[in-house]
This record gives sequence, structure tokens and C-alpha cells, in this order.
Amino acid sequence: MSNKEVKAALKSARDAIRNKEYKEALKHCKAVLKQEKNNYNAWVFIGLAAAELEQPDQAKGAYKKAIELEPNQLLAWQGLANLYEKLNQTDVKGDLAAVYQKLLEFYKSDDKQKWCDVCNKLVELYHQEKKYLKVAETWQTLIQMKQEEGAEKAELHQLWKKMIQLLKDSTRNQDNKTEQLLLTAFEHAVNSADTVPGEDHQNLYKDFIQCLLKFPHEAARLEKACNDMMALYPTTSYPLEVLCLHFVHSGALSEEALHCCSRLLKMDASSGPGIIGFGIKSLQEKKYKEAVRSLTEGLRKTNQCPAAWHYLAEAQVKIHKHRNAVLSCNQALEALEVLEGPNLQWKNLTLQLKAETLIKIGDADAAEEAIKALEQIVDASSDPVVSAIRGQAYLNKGLMDQASKISQELLLSHPDLAESHALEGYIHYSLKNYEQAERSFLNAVERKPKTAEYHQYLGLTYWFMSDETKKDKGKALTRFLKAAKLDSYLGSAFFYLGNYYRDIAGDKSRARGCYRKAFELDEMDEESGTAAVDLSVELGDVDTALSILNDITEKASPGTAKWAWLHRGLYYLRSGQPSQAVADLQAALRADPKDSNCWETLGEAYLNRGSYSTALKSFRRASELNPGLVYSIYRTAALEQILGKYENAITTYQQILKKTENYVPALKG
Repeated sequence: MSNKEVKAALKSARDAIRNKEYKEALKHCKAVLKQEKNNYNAWVFIGLAAAELEQPDQAKGAYKKAIELEPNQLLAWQGLANLYEKLNQTDVKGDLAAVYQKLLEFYKSDDKQKWCDVCNKLVELYHQEKKYLKVAETWQTLIQMKQEEGAEKAELHQLWKKMIQLLKDSTRNQDNKTEQLLLTAFEHAVNSADTVPGEDHQNLYKDFIQCLLKFPHEAARLEKACNDMMALYPTTSYPLEVLCLHFVHSGALSEEALHCCSRLLKMDASSGPGIIGFGIKSLQEKKYKEAVRSLTEGLRKTNQCPAAWHYLAEAQVKIHKHRNAVLSCNQALEALEVLEGPNLQWKNLTLQLKAETLIKIGDADAAEEAIKALEQIVDASSDPVVSAIRGQAYLNKGLMDQASKISQELLLSHPDLAESHALEGYIHYSLKNYEQAERSFLNAVERKPKTAEYHQYLGLTYWFMSDETKKDKGKALTRFLKAAKLDSYLGSAFFYLGNYYRDIAGDKSRARGCYRKAFELDEMDEESGTAAVDLSVELGDVDTALSILNDITEKASPGTAKWAWLHRGLYYLRSGQPSQAVADLQAALRADPKDSNCWETLGEAYLNRGSYSTALKSFRRASELNPGLVYSIYRTAALEQILGKYENAITTYQQILKKTENYVPALKG
């Protein structure tokens, strides 16, 4: 076949393809290849025809042969791209990307529109495969091309927005380079918008700030974006709220942060982040109750803020609301599970605070929960303070050997740590080794003189060591006073000060003040409440006694505060108000239905009221619960006699006389 015949055959093949006679085209191409096996056009036409005849392998082979022959010719590359696009198979996507990249080289200088079309296709391909860095780099190349061509600002703005859209799912698992390209796209997008200020632009800024929040190391950029948005939208609270929460989460509330919270509260007095910021300020200023109020209110509005929950727990610990503090720690840990980003520091701090708080609760179940919390702290084994907390948890569980082992290890490895000596002190104190406990707590106080708990335990050590140390003003009293001064919410310090002033100093008035303070700090402390009421009565100040009892009974839920109901019931009984006495004594019995003395007193109240039948039932119930209550049995007999049940009365009187022969009221009855 001559050169002229080859050209004619190729023309016939081209015409056959145009007429969709693909088999005919293949015949002409094969004829050419018999003569010229390296004929580029013949191989390209075979690729075209085979592709249309749905013979992809033959088509692919033909195009690749043509490319091998003439790698810098466009036609085969275009054909191969069309073939791969038509196949739409996962296994050829990598090859298709390489083909697109080659096409970009061809079109770069000659056909900008086709270059952009292929660039879009390549980006879409990378996006499907979640190759976000390649998406970002390729799209940025497209934008640079448009900038060189002098594209309008509005077109470039849309391209930057498109880049943001393409990369929005990349924030979960991306590398630093992709992250930087995404943030750059946001910066260009917010700075290239036409309508500023405007709703779309405002929403774009919000998206930018939301994106920055996912990258804790971009704090400076976040603060700049928020400040820039505030300058453009001064009446919008969103950037201020984000800044406030950012400062809260960073763990340091600076002057700038407080100014930010103040501005936010002026704009919106009910803003959750603003109120949270104010609560942390109160915590820093040691206004703990105010801090608890503000943080609780702020968290009702903005509850997914683990740092704020942690600060609330801190404030609750300061006022010794330990069970509430544990709940707040749990909320913080839940919120940390939801949040993205590195929150390990907050998690460790919260777990440690939770464990410390559970130990203050003191029971074995709380100690077990504390141990579980400590096990979750990363690198806990290298922290001696965490080890000391674990030792206390073992002690509270009654595992003395484990607690002692930790104590000995800490004293060897960290002899200058206050917690090492304190743990040793707790162990000696629990074993009533008071002289050794004194040494340990003195060592702890020397290293941490402002820890109220160490002074309190030293005071308790002196209180139980001997009568001499108990009475020595320089021992127990001094330590309790120091503990109360360092921690004005430490109820137990005020309770023991009350004991000292009542039992040692004989100062009932001062003792009552201490007991009352202890009870105000912890309304579950019945011992302090009872002592305050009893001393008020002894001092002839019945009004104060009643005031305390009224406060408690008003707040008490059904089945609680038995001692207060009982005390007030007795007061009403003594002061000739039997109906009020009946009501209070019934409330006391709801808290403890098996208290025989309370039933006996209730019987007395019914009797004084003239309700003989119900009085009889109460006295019977008292004697059933405690057959040794002779007075209740006597009252039962006397009421049976009053109610005309003479035979029953005689039997009951005889029952008393069997036990107590000379019980005069029974003989008389």
C-alpha cells in the first residue's frame, strides 16, 4: 500500500466513524496498520471505533499505543479521557486524573476555556476520592489562572466560595496544608464580597469563624476574624459570643476577655457566654456562690461548654456542694465527647477534679467511682498528686495495704510534696495513731500552709488525741480557727469550734453561733442544727430556735428533716399547742415510721388535744415497736379505761405490774 493509499484508507476510516460505521472504520485502520504498524492516526481511529463498539480494552490499548508513539500529540489523550469518562469505573480514576493533568499541559497556552473545563473535571474527580489537598491545590491553580486573565472581582469571589464548598468536609481528617488553603479561601471570600455589609456576607463570616473553631492552634486568626466581623457588624452578638467561649475554653480570663464579656452583656443581658464569663470572673474573685449562680444560669443557655461545666464544678467544690460538683464534672465530660479537636487537657483536669470531689464525699461507692475516674487520666502514673488522690480513694474503700504502699512510695519519691505527707496523715488518723498523724499533718501544713483541710485534720487529731490537747488553746482551737479562716465554707471547722466553746470554754452563746454557721453551710448536718436549737432554748432564745426550725421545715421535702419536725413538735407540745404538735410529729414519722419515741410523743399530743382514740392507737404502736416503753403501755391502759374498755385496761395494767411491781400509776389505775 502506497503512501497515497494509506491517506485514502485513513480518510475512509474517518468518514466511516462520522457515519457511525465503526466496524468498517476498523477494517480500514487495520489495513493501514498492515502497511504502517506505527501509524498514529490509525491507532487513534481504532480507539474511537472500539469505544463506540463497547470494546473498552481494545480502545484503551489503541489509545495507549498512539500515546506511546506520539506522547505530545493531543488527539489520543482526548480520546483516552473520553473513554475513561464513559467507563466511569473506580479502577480507572487514577489513570483519568493523570490524563486530565496531561490535557491541562496541552491547553494551558492555547485554549484557556478548555483548560478551565478540564480543571473543573479534575477537581471533581479528586473530590469524589476525598483527595482534599489535590482539590485545594488544583482549584487554587484555576483561580490564579483567572486572576492572570484579569477576571472580575465578583467571579473570583464565587470561585473562592466554591473552593470553600469543595473543602468543607475536609476538616475532620485533613493535613495542615489543606487546612491553610481552606482558611486562605475563606479570607479571600470575605474580603472579595461586593455587598458589604449584607446577609450573605455575614453568613459567610459565621461559616469562617465556625471553621476556625475546629482548629485550636488558630487562636490568633480566630480572634482577628471575630474582631473584623464585629467592626463590620457591631450590633451582631455572634462574634462576641464566640470570642467569650474561646477565652473561657483557653483557660485564662484576661482583661481583654472580661471586656469582651462585658460588651456582650450590654448588647444582650441574657447571653449564655456573657453570663458564663461573669461567673468565671466571680470565681476568680472568690465570690463562689455568685459564681455558681452565674455559671448555672449561663449553662442553661449554652450547655455545650465543657470548660464552663468544669469551672462550675470548681465553684461548687469551694462551697462544699460535692455531689453537685460531681454532676457538673459528668456534664463537662459528656460535652468533651461531643466536641471536636484536642481537649485532652480539659478531660484530664475534669477527671482529677471529679476524683478529688468524690473522695470528699467519703463513702466506699464514691471512692470506687473516684478510682475509675483516675484510671481514665492520660499519663496519670507520672503525676504524684494523682497518685496521692488514688491513695485516699483506697483508704476510703478500706484498702489499707494499697493506700500505705502508695504513701510509702510517694514519701520516697516526692518528700517535698504536701500531698505525700497528707496521705500519710490520713492513714495514721484513720488508724487512731494520733501522734504520727500530727507529725504528718504538720509536714503537710509546712509545705502548703493555706490548705484549710490540713489544718482541720490537725485540729481533729488534737481533739481526739487527749483531753490535754483538746483543751489546749494552741492546739485544737488554733487549728480549727485557722481552717475556718482559710475556708469560710468548711462546715466541720465551725462544728468543732462549737464543740470547743460549748464543752471546753463553756461559752454557750459563741458555741451557738458556730453551730448555726455550720448548719447554714450544710443543712444536712443534723448534729449542728440540733445543737444550735438546743443551745438557743438553753439561752432562753426560743425565737431563734423556732426561726431555725421554721427555715428547715419550710424547705424540707416529705420524708426528710425528721429532727427538725420532732424538735418543733416537742416545742408545740410543751407550749400547749397540741394540734400544731400533732402535725409536726406526723411529719417526723413520715421520715422514720419506726421511731417508738416519736409515736409515744404523738400519742401525748393527741391526748392533750382530746383525741383519745387516735392517742390510744399511737401509744399502742409505740409499745409494739418497743415493748420496754412502760409509759406508753400505761397510757394505753389509762385510755382504754377512759374509753370504757375496762377488761382491756385491767389486762394492760396487769401486764405492766408483771414487769414493774411497784409502778404506782398502774397500781392506781
